[in-house]
Amino acid sequence: MDFLTLLQVLDSSLRLATPLLLVCLAGLFSERAGIFDIGLEGKLLAAAFVSAAFAAITGSVWMGLLAGIFASILLSLLHGLASITLRGDQIISGVAINFLAAGLTVVAAQDLFGQGGRTPPLKSGGRFEPLSFPWASSSKEMSEAGPLMQLYSELLSGHSLLVYVALLTVPLSWFVLYKTRFGLRLRAVGENPAAVDTAGISVVGLRYAAVVIGGILCGIAGAYIATSLQANFTKDMSAGRGFIALAALIFAKWRPWYALAACLLFGFFFAVDNRFQNILLPAWSLSCILGVISIALLSYVWRKDYLDKVVLGGLALGVAVIAFMVVNSVWTTGITSQVKIPVVFIQSLPYVLTVVVLAGFVGRAIPPKAGGQPYVKER
Repeated sequence: MDFLTLLQVLDSSLRLATPLLLVCLAGLFSERAGIFDIGLEGKLLAAAFVSAAFAAITGSVWMGLLAGIFASILLSLLHGLASITLRGDQIISGVAINFLAAGLTVVAAQDLFGQGGRTPPLKSGGRFEPLSFPWASSSKEMSEAGPLMQLYSELLSGHSLLVYVALLTVPLSWFVLYKTRFGLRLRAVGENPAAVDTAGISVVGLRYAAVVIGGILCGIAGAYIATSLQANFTKDMSAGRGFIALAALIFAKWRPWYALAACLLFGFFFAVDNRFQNILLPAWSLSCILGVISIALLSYVWRKDYLDKVVLGGLALGVAVIAFMVVNSVWTTGITSQVKIPVVFIQSLPYVLTVVVLAGFVGRAIPPKAGGQPYVKER
């Protein structure tokens, strides 16, 4: 792999990590305030549909963006009504939002456009175009440019506006959460809402503010998927990104900068999936690496609890079986044989990483103490 190919993979990683990052930060604000939001996937999907529909109808990407944010905020307020005001189960409320969005988006798209649950392809005014920085090389000149110019032109330049907005939300989120009075109160609500209430601060108000901020970020992420990453809405186009963002949030231990690193890692696996469909690797080297991974997983999981033993032990067993199959396939052809990695395996990498993260392989992640618990004001 040459330097330019590596930059192209990293460029794709950044593009594909953008919606994950925005949704991850949305979950961070919500869960820091004590509201578990499983409905991130539904809000992302609803925002993608509404933004694509309004952009297609009006021809304005900005109208699509505002409409997507508005739709996401509405679902966030619905989640807040169920879990904050009515003190319902936050998990059930989030799952209901996911089902609601998955059904309504397809029905509405079919009713409005009659294209099998899709929106029409967006024209130039209805989607975010890439921004080219000054002096950036074109794609035809890229191979002849120097490494620094390739880095500048391929990795830094050429993204849509929402990619740079997503990157700016990371330091902004850090500043709001850790350097402002609002952020201090928000984090306190997630840890000890009774103490915040005793100080005369509205717990309900802070939690609603957190879910609205999450709705705004999910709205931007949905608009990015439909009007920048793609040029229309298709059924279930969120493709589990909301759940992967939740895994990234746990991986990041509810911290903004760690969330950026986690989402870039997931984005890298998606980029590998998109770019490398047929990979040839030395069979014996691959089997040795898989064997080491299997042994390492079994050694690690030995000290874990029963559930982690089941999940990670099963994963280790699966890796060992794959290693055996690789050796068996080249047993008669010799040690120098190569095997082609199946496309399905490459496509499963982000989801395998999600299982590994949720199984606790990256270390114990401690959520906010009052997370998932409705607050009842004492009288």
